[in-house]
Amino acid sequence: MAKVKIFTDGAARGNPDGPGGYGVVLQFVDSKGELHEKEYSAGYKKTTNNRMELMAAIVGLEALNRPCEVELYSDSQYLVNAFNQHWIESWLKKGWKRGKNEEVKNVDLWKRLLAAKKPHQVTFCWVKGHAGHPENERCDVLATTAADHHAVLDDVVGE
Repeated sequence: MAKVKIFTDGAARGNPDGPGGYGVVLQFVDSKGELHEKEYSAGYKKTTNNRMELMAAIVGLEALNRPCEVELYSDSQYLVNAFNQHWIESWLKKGWKRGKNEEVKNVDLWKRLLAAKKPHQVTFCWVKGHAGHPENERCDVLATTAADHHAVLDDVVGE
């Protein structure tokens, strides 16, 4: 099974009416042992950080054209805890409710993320803080360019 690292980030830029975006970089080693990176970034307006964090994870997973062993890096503790703390399992059991019968937000994106995750073995890794941690720096680079850059993500692991 191919191994892929996915670095993601989303940013609302602090302004719900201003530019925001998300970025995704996939790193993988091909059958010849060569390291490759593929990038995708997109800008959005009038959305939230959580929606963009989810979109970044979805786009990264949907780009994989065969089952892979994935390490998905995100600075969204909410996204990572949904899987690592088993929140999503609880939401599913309660019919997409959480806490005291509160609606889960972004159900459409959570369902799409579950579908994108299904064929893969995914480890969700929270990249904490902004203190020079290499994975966090990689995620941050994506967020700062996401609103302006529109690289097209083609088939990623197809060799």
